[in-house]
Amino acid sequence: MRPSACPGTRLAPYNAAMERNDLRRRRARALGPAYRLFYDVPLHIVRGEGAWLYDADGRRYLDGYNNVAVVGHAHPAVVDALAAQAARLNSHTRYLHEGVVAYAERLTSLLPDGLDTCMFTCTGTEANDLAVRMARAVTGHTGAVTLADAYHGHSVAVYPLSTEDCPAQERPPWVAVAPAPDEYRAGARNRRDAFAAERGAAVGEAAAGLSARGHGAALFLCDTAFSSNGVLMPPPAYLETAFAGIRAAGGLALADEVQAGLWRLGEQAWGFRAAGVVPDIVTLGKPLGAGYPIGALVTRRDIAEAFAREHHYFNTFAGSPVAAAVGLAVLDVIEAEDIPRNVRATGRHLADGLHGLQQRYPLVGDVRGAGLFFGIELVRDRATRAPAPDAAGRIRERLRENGVLLGTTGPHGNVLKIRPPLVFGRAHADLLLQVLEESLEWAQHGG
Repeated sequence: MRPSACPGTRLAPYNAAMERNDLRRRRARALGPAYRLFYDVPLHIVRGEGAWLYDADGRRYLDGYNNVAVVGHAHPAVVDALAAQAARLNSHTRYLHEGVVAYAERLTSLLPDGLDTCMFTCTGTEANDLAVRMARAVTGHTGAVTLADAYHGHSVAVYPLSTEDCPAQERPPWVAVAPAPDEYRAGARNRRDAFAAERGAAVGEAAAGLSARGHGAALFLCDTAFSSNGVLMPPPAYLETAFAGIRAAGGLALADEVQAGLWRLGEQAWGFRAAGVVPDIVTLGKPLGAGYPIGALVTRRDIAEAFAREHHYFNTFAGSPVAAAVGLAVLDVIEAEDIPRNVRATGRHLADGLHGLQQRYPLVGDVRGAGLFFGIELVRDRATRAPAPDAAGRIRERLRENGVLLGTTGPHGNVLKIRPPLVFGRAHADLLLQVLEESLEWAQHGG
């Protein structure tokens, strides 16, 4: 932060870059080398408000990436709910508390009939970890099917299922990997439903492979926004076939809604609803708390009862009164501000603008997404679909220099990821499109 002057003291001119570099060195010493920072020139962020982030030098950045602050950074209603409950009581789930029960009831009311039992965690990782444990206990199988380039968390149980990070040589024999439904890379846009059914059938084939290896398939996990796969939007036939395949093998179907949930995709509260399927387990995470650590697993009562016959579950910090107060406040804000309507309207406007850029810039091979979640795949050649990860990295940095924050994703690192807070409006979208067009123009001419 800027130094404050004392009377009679002369200070050297404030140097933001020097302060940032010093903080970066201290961070490396204190936190170690496993952590990573965004951007070649890391940001020193000190404040957030709505769709904006502010650095230590007072510069603001349009946040087109952060789904954690689902109703906007530092929303007053969420902050007030957190502070009020923290000042009154914060404990665990081994006492009765009205707020905790009310939050579980509110969450399950947003899900299809039958998904009526909620178990709280602190993160999406913990929710998926609990799901693996539950599926194994209920099915009697030990294996799990995941997708190529998936991400489901970082615990010992789910890291092997996060194929985006876990190297193939470290993959245990109880994990089977099916290909993602990437119709653009497969050149299957002219046969969408057939391709989706084929990739869905691959889940059943992977489950059969687990059975042949003596593990059996307990679970299929699927991020319904296919975020780390490059933000994919397959037809309903994909999830229909995939869920049928895992169930035929005696396993359970899990929808990981950490990325797609809470109206991120616009039309429905959850990503799986677009496919007309109902999972056996739904896992939820960071957007639930708009920055406060909340996760949850929602399942059918019969599954929860079968698990409870042999196992108990407790998590010291999960489902606390403060977590429940924050979670309820987030849902209140979504309802009071009619955030789903904003997501749909802004999403349509943003989609139109992105498709317009695709028509004008050959570097943009594909645009896909819905609501306020889009992937822009950059290619060196549209005919061959050769990925352009270097261009994606340069454009991401150029956007940051010009005050707009996006991410990159996908197996080739060539997909620009747009995933802002859900309060992102038309004016924000217009600014993003303007700066993105300038960046594409710059990259197209050798930037």
